[in-house]
Amino acid sequence: MLHNDPIEHLIALLSRLPGLGRRSARRAVLKMLMDPDGQMLPLAAALRDAASAVKPCEVCGNLDTISPCAICRDPHRDRKVVCVVEGVADLWALERAHAHHGLYHVLGGMLSAFSGTGPEDLAIQPLLARIEQGDVAEVILALPATVEGATTAHYVTDRLKPSGVAITRLAQGVPIGGALDVLDDGTLAAALKARRPL
Repeated sequence: MLHNDPIEHLIALLSRLPGLGRRSARRAVLKMLMDPDGQMLPLAAALRDAASAVKPCEVCGNLDTISPCAICRDPHRDRKVVCVVEGVADLWALERAHAHHGLYHVLGGMLSAFSGTGPEDLAIQPLLARIEQGDVAEVILALPATVEGATTAHYVTDRLKPSGVAITRLAQGVPIGGALDVLDDGTLAAALKARRPL
């Protein structure tokens, strides 16, 4: 095929998406091309609509068509508890699990010397500003169990301590249904350290 072929261009664009390699992108493009009116044109219209309508929430960083987002505007949410997450995908995962009934704050990444991401690159200042308003009683740090996640959690904790707000983090250890013999050493060590009485 020619380099400027629209099919190849579409495959190249789709293959950049997470979870879609070149082979999966090729299959998706072929499926859409077999029914352009039923699949490709509605998808193109939906992408155009989303690109123009969806924006980050000015309060928490979630993505929605309104700002503040539907979660921030929900009067049934516990406004005294803010769950801090790395990205919108983490927020959506917690929402799917119906695990958190408070508010959120999206940092937009993790501190990382390797990638050159510093505190000024993350939404830490807006978080501190939210806490200074005095309505928040607890901040839950729902950050990844990685070196970057631990570094970010430590930094955020240090910045929040003077406010007097309670700071908690997600429990770590053995997942529900997990067998001990298949877990990694770090998960087992974290589970033993976080043990509690029955």
